[in-house]
Amino acid sequence: MSASISGTTILAVKDSQGVAMAGDGQVTMAQSVTLKHKAIKVRRMYRDKVLSGFAGATADAFTLFERFEAKLEEFSGNLLRASVELAKDWRTDKYLRRLEAMLLVADAGSILLLSGTGDVIEPDDGIVGIGSGGPYAHAAAKALVGHSDMGAKEIVQASMRVASEMCVYTNDQFTIETLQKGT
Repeated sequence: MSASISGTTILAVKDSQGVAMAGDGQVTMAQSVTLKHKAIKVRRMYRDKVLSGFAGATADAFTLFERFEAKLEEFSGNLLRASVELAKDWRTDKYLRRLEAMLLVADAGSILLLSGTGDVIEPDDGIVGIGSGGPYAHAAAKALVGHSDMGAKEIVQASMRVASEMCVYTNDQFTIETLQKGT
């Protein structure tokens, strides 16, 4: 029996200035042992114009990062096209179909959720959370967007803090990346 590595929170929020994406640093094995506290689950891609974050099995996520980065290069940084092409491959390729991860990807103007079932979803409200703490972070971000004047970066930071206090698989060691419109 193999031990699975899981548990994370990734959150992305879009506002009029751009996009912020955050991920926690906790890596948990077999749902009971924390192996790492400062893992980096959010990264910049394609000439620092695209953000990506993962939830799920680490090796699977890195495979998807590599494939997604290749699609970005192939389609000159076109986020939607690269995402759709990765989703098609992910759904139909015998090897990729077995990968257990989800990706959030974003450029300065949009956020997309990608899954192995062929999903490429752009949230209506510019907020999406994935992973075990994703629903907590998402709910906190929705509340802050609707009831504060905070920017995307501050919202993801505060929302991730809420998730870290509620989800045992989410810690308070965040990586936060931002992209500004027009840069």
